[in-house]
Amino acid sequence: MSTITDKPFTLAGRTYESRLLVGTGKYKDLEETRLAIEASGAEIVTVAVRRTNIGQNPGEPNLLDVISPDKYTILPNTAGCYDAAEAVRTCRLARELLDGHKLVKLEVLADQKTLFPNVIETLKAAEVLVKEGFDVMVYTSDDPIIARQLAEMGCIAVMPLAGLIGTGLGICNPYNLRIILEEATVPVLVDAGVGTASDATIAMELGCEAVLMNSAIAHAQDPILMGAAMKHAIIAGRMAYLAGRMPKKLYASASSPLDGLIK
Repeated sequence: MSTITDKPFTLAGRTYESRLLVGTGKYKDLEETRLAIEASGAEIVTVAVRRTNIGQNPGEPNLLDVISPDKYTILPNTAGCYDAAEAVRTCRLARELLDGHKLVKLEVLADQKTLFPNVIETLKAAEVLVKEGFDVMVYTSDDPIIARQLAEMGCIAVMPLAGLIGTGLGICNPYNLRIILEEATVPVLVDAGVGTASDATIAMELGCEAVLMNSAIAHAQDPILMGAAMKHAIIAGRMAYLAGRMPKKLYASASSPLDGLIK
């Protein structure tokens, strides 16, 4: 039996069993959304406030009818925002709609082609939101200096991209992520780039606290089955990280020792 004990995954004073965070966009309907998220085992579900009805459009289908705040931690995000002012307004709207909810995912994009973060506007928005008492999880580039500044500013988690949003290219920047992880004073979560279960496992093996994904599940041929696959991938990756992988070697090494070999 292993003597290694894992530290809990904690955000804004709350502890979670699952280290998988999932989005709610791109599914064919709300029922598929519900089933895929249930299969994933995720406890934190992120919602694009500008694109999803969570009560601001009375009479329209409400995502919260299938993803209940009583069961999940709702993580409003600012997807679709391209400047700090827009992102701050969106977070304030989410707080109003969710009865004072403070946990938000800040995402300020640079352009529609790459959906790369605009770090200058991100830093501006983060400063305002932290001062207003929000618990800010922040989507950012894989620049270790920017990640450090966001943590020093008071963000409760930094979320560097591993690949461009929605591309499924996998972990394109493991070395930058390793530097961010070495310096981290707050949880580091991979956000964007994951395409399949092995990508999620690699992110966890690097030492990330958790992984956030949407397209990898929603765009799978069977989103419900992929949700379940991601659940197990995250668990396996975390266990492998805690176990500590064998060192890589250039030459072969016999699995069985040669001592005492009969000649």
